[in-house]
Amino acid sequence: MKIACISAVLLATLSVWAQQPTVTHLKSKVAQERHLPFSSGVMVGNTLYIAGTTGVEPDTKGPVTAEQEARMTMDKVKQVVEQAGMTMDDIVQFQVFATDLGNYDTFNSVYKTYFKGDFPARAFLGTDKLLFGARYEVMGIAVKSK
Repeated sequence: MKIACISAVLLATLSVWAQQPTVTHLKSKVAQERHLPFSSGVMVGNTLYIAGTTGVEPDTKGPVTAEQEARMTMDKVKQVVEQAGMTMDDIVQFQVFATDLGNYDTFNSVYKTYFKGDFPARAFLGTDKLLFGARYEVMGIAVKSK
């Protein structure tokens, strides 16, 4: 009886352990070079959590126009998504923080070019200031298609 109980507990423990998703931390080249204290994305199983991303790098002039910054921001998101072996169409949820809600149409004109299929669920939120004078900061979640 004792052996049967111990075996059952051991099998249950192994079953739970075997179901734990793999966690992989992704860092962009810039994040690695600057030893930044965060990951650009974290892959948990087949789900990618994309960290807050801007189109501005510290110690640089950055993009001149809102459109250029939107493109640089989305390019950086695309790099993280591709590093995870996914495509932009795997993104299911996206948040955009903008210092000027008047840039909504400008951001959308760039944003929509990054998707071939349906668009992710999304929020476009106004905020006061962003790091390094950025106009936009975005973050999202992607799920790998099977």
